[in-house]
Amino acid sequence: MVATQTMGEPMKLCLFGASPDTPNLGVSALYFSVMNAIVTRYPDADITVFDHSRAVRRVEQRIAGRDVPIRRIGANMSRRYYSPNSLVNMKVSAALGGLGNPGVMAISGSDGVLDISGGDSFSDIYGTNRFMKMVLPKEICLRTGAPLVLLPQTYGPFNNPEYLERASRIVRGATMAFARDQRNYDMLCEMLGTAPDEKRHYNGVDVAFALPKEQPDSIPEPVRSWIEGPRERPVIGFNVSGLVYDPQMDEGNTFGFKADYHDAVHGILQRLLDETDARIVLIPHVLSTNRQNSEMSDTEACHLTARHLGADPDRLCVLDHAYNPMGIKWVISQLDFMCGTRMHATIAGLSSRVPTATIAYSKKALGVFESCGQGDRVADPRVLDTGECIDHIWQSWLVRDQARAGLEQNVGTVLERAQAQSDAMFDFLDAEKLRRSRGGASTSRAAVAEPVASDAG
Repeated sequence: MVATQTMGEPMKLCLFGASPDTPNLGVSALYFSVMNAIVTRYPDADITVFDHSRAVRRVEQRIAGRDVPIRRIGANMSRRYYSPNSLVNMKVSAALGGLGNPGVMAISGSDGVLDISGGDSFSDIYGTNRFMKMVLPKEICLRTGAPLVLLPQTYGPFNNPEYLERASRIVRGATMAFARDQRNYDMLCEMLGTAPDEKRHYNGVDVAFALPKEQPDSIPEPVRSWIEGPRERPVIGFNVSGLVYDPQMDEGNTFGFKADYHDAVHGILQRLLDETDARIVLIPHVLSTNRQNSEMSDTEACHLTARHLGADPDRLCVLDHAYNPMGIKWVISQLDFMCGTRMHATIAGLSSRVPTATIAYSKKALGVFESCGQGDRVADPRVLDTGECIDHIWQSWLVRDQARAGLEQNVGTVLERAQAQSDAMFDFLDAEKLRRSRGGASTSRAAVAEPVASDAG
């Protein structure tokens, strides 16, 4: 759809749940995908991005080929409740009319608050702190009456019935809500408790499918020589997730695995080294050099894997280079086969029509792969044992030509759906803006009613 600017005034939009100040390239991929969509539709949009800082500042960032001014405001789970960037402070301020809180004022004055929850964090399986970090921005928005749009994301799972009900109230109060695959759309409908409104509730696709790719300025050896020029041997990309590889995270079998992730990763890679002449690039998708919240980075996990295998460096290396998500997608697009655990590392492959498989640590991957006709490429270590996981990925490698043909057939449709959901959202927000300018009520259904004192948990 052509770019528009509603009623001659800049569209005012806020974004929660994805920012560029994170080492997780999956979250950054969501951020740049959403920002590309906004700037393409509204070149002069007034954009506020909520991030992990403690400040309010103006920045310029390269989006859709040009420098875009962006207001960035910190919004954190801080126990400094007096601080305006504390989400608890923001919620109290919202309940009392704003109180000059810059974050609340940006939300209440916006034409829409877009919330993507890091793609998969609208759940309680990551603990209470992250659950609160996800729900508070949504509740603040509903208290102000600003239109809340839940961008394509995973809904649940929720183990705590009280948290499920709290999340369900948010879903029912949202102006629009998108799921990123059929399985999550079914969960969205359960949370609504009533029949979905086809104009407000959508079975969509992950926004990162539409992320553009950009060739990096430099590519380290030996990766550069492997992917440039005549392809003497196949090149395989393999993402090792520090989240799952980290023994601290596996205490008590956190993810409910039947398989041993370490042994599965090592076994798959060793089989590829022994039974093919392919070269393998270990690709981190979380690039932190230090542990973040006790989670091992993918970079560390990839290096540990490489050391364990002790392979010839002409056969296996780590892409130890800090690319942005568009750059890493370009690298992945040059591969002959991709296997990963971080979902957005695999989406980079799927959306580039590269035969892709995954060792999935949660149910979220299956729906995304099914949207591309690739459900058979998901190895679930919660169901399969170690040997079965290895065999499953090996089989995906053997049928990669068939997978490529399927992706050529299906990915175009997925990209069309990504554009259609973006158009539907902006068309709806344009209509909402016009309605509000004429004194009409927003289609957000209800504020959330639990007491603010409960938010400190």
